[in-house]
Amino acid sequence: MQLWLIPIFPLAGFLINGLFGKRFSKGLVNVFAIGAVLLSFAWVLKTISGLGDLTSPYTEHYFTWIQSGAFTINWDFSADRLTEVMLLVVTGVGLLIHIYSIGYMAHEHGPHHGGYYRFFSYMNLFMFFMLVLVLGANYLVLFVGWEGVGLSSYLLIGFYFTKKFATDAGNKAFIVNRIGDFGFSLAMFYIVKTFGTLDFNSVFSRAAGIPESTLTLIGLLLLVGATGKSAQIPLYVWLPDAMAGPTPVSALIHAATMVTAGVYMTARSWPIYTHAPAALETIAVIGIATAFFAATIGMAQNDIKKVFAYSTVSQLGYMFVGVGVGAFSTGIYHLVTHAFFKALLFLGSGAVIHSLSGEQDLRNMGGLRTKIPWTFWTMVCAWIAISGVPLTSGFFSKDAILLAAYQHAPWIYWVGTITAGITAFYVSRAMFLTFFGSYRGHEHHIHESPAVMTLPLAVLALLSLAGGYLFPVPAFLSNLFPPMEEVENSSLMAISVAFGLGGIALAYLMYAVKPALADSFVSGIKGLYTLVYNKYFVDEIYDATVVKPLVGGSRWVLWRGVDVGIIDGLANGIATASRGVGGVLRLVQSGNIRSYAAWVVFGSVALMVALGMLAGGAR
Repeated sequence: MQLWLIPIFPLAGFLINGLFGKRFSKGLVNVFAIGAVLLSFAWVLKTISGLGDLTSPYTEHYFTWIQSGAFTINWDFSADRLTEVMLLVVTGVGLLIHIYSIGYMAHEHGPHHGGYYRFFSYMNLFMFFMLVLVLGANYLVLFVGWEGVGLSSYLLIGFYFTKKFATDAGNKAFIVNRIGDFGFSLAMFYIVKTFGTLDFNSVFSRAAGIPESTLTLIGLLLLVGATGKSAQIPLYVWLPDAMAGPTPVSALIHAATMVTAGVYMTARSWPIYTHAPAALETIAVIGIATAFFAATIGMAQNDIKKVFAYSTVSQLGYMFVGVGVGAFSTGIYHLVTHAFFKALLFLGSGAVIHSLSGEQDLRNMGGLRTKIPWTFWTMVCAWIAISGVPLTSGFFSKDAILLAAYQHAPWIYWVGTITAGITAFYVSRAMFLTFFGSYRGHEHHIHESPAVMTLPLAVLALLSLAGGYLFPVPAFLSNLFPPMEEVENSSLMAISVAFGLGGIALAYLMYAVKPALADSFVSGIKGLYTLVYNKYFVDEIYDATVVKPLVGGSRWVLWRGVDVGIIDGLANGIATASRGVGGVLRLVQSGNIRSYAAWVVFGSVALMVALGMLAGGAR
């Protein structure tokens, strides 16, 4: 099947544009960048058709990477049904976002007119590493892709590197992810200690015979990595700031692909988690807590991209709930549908920002549905999908998770249902403030985006509406994950739908019918609103309790104490002593012949005295 060709096309696009793109026209940059992803997507389709009905993983061995005694790590790629789902999402949605970027980045020149080709080379690099992550047949190859998407994310978030907020956001994403990746690294060390290998097939086939306590520790350490990459409590703080990058970056990395890596990794590791119920329960609790927590923050944000960023954190929480209650296929189902409607929301917001010449504040928008109707109607499809309106893609995946959660623990269902209502409310708020009422901003030449941007929106709109039908993921993955009893409960479904529709209705009342009602409501809960608006001051708490102590401790203990006091002190002390000795020896080399003669006489006398003493001692 030549699985290696799937990631190699984007890698070639990265190298060509990265090395020579500065000399290329934008059209030629597009040919290599979009062409690489198109070829990768085409090869994915060919591979899936060639593999047919997979009953066991298909693996290709390329070379032995590490050989140390009996311990061997091979560079292998593997494909099963979960891999096929992820490959379609990464390359399919990735292709649409690359096409959209042609229009969005059309006026990007950047420092020394290098922004355009640099952007697409970074995007291709990200695609390469994400595909390596998905195709890896063992934890170490997966980890190469895992770290690679972290690097690519850092480069893309900090794309506007001449602006401090962008570089700060890139650094924050990189550092927070390194914290999670440390946990992932420890998990791999413990897997090697326990199993003697990192190969998926070998580890998973022997997991049932390993003590539960050992698997629980491995599962929790893997979860630390997943909370970093998939922005869950307590490591979610990097993702909202990551909106500093261009909007296509937000759609590709922080909606459709990279942030789902943690969900993918935990679902891939299901044989470990099914024998470690405590670790699985922890995933569910963290997921539902993150879903609710991030949703409440999203209600008070005024930056349109920040609203959808916190929505991403919340929806990732839903995916973790699905995995954590043992409904692995429903977690992946929501991963797929979320890729459709969240990528559409981000790209749609980018079209709004593009039409308003860079404006992102919801308070400076309004009345745009008649000015940019194509953007409006496509975003409506994503709006109703994320709100869980019946028969949309979000309805099917969200309700599947909530029903599975009710079987596992009813309280998770109720918190998830309340969160669904909050989600519908804040997304509706953003839509009403953007498209309804009268225009509140500064004078702009408001215009619809070009076809190269609106056509991807249309495709994603179709997928947001019909993705639940077109991609019945749970049925497709039914032979891969442990079977779960399917329960249909129309009452529970009706309740979750009612909460979603109630959220839409409340937002309509407060932001379309009686806008003054929102202001009066905020005035009545000013303290709580301030808390939510400032994101519960989590960043400030982290800064006070973690960042400043570490930086301050490093400055005084490591820099002044160890570096200056010990290392520099030792080096400077040796230098000072050497200089003193050299100063004394320098007196000997005076250039005076009489002085040299005196030293010769002195040396001769000293030598004779020493010889005499030796001779006397010998007698």
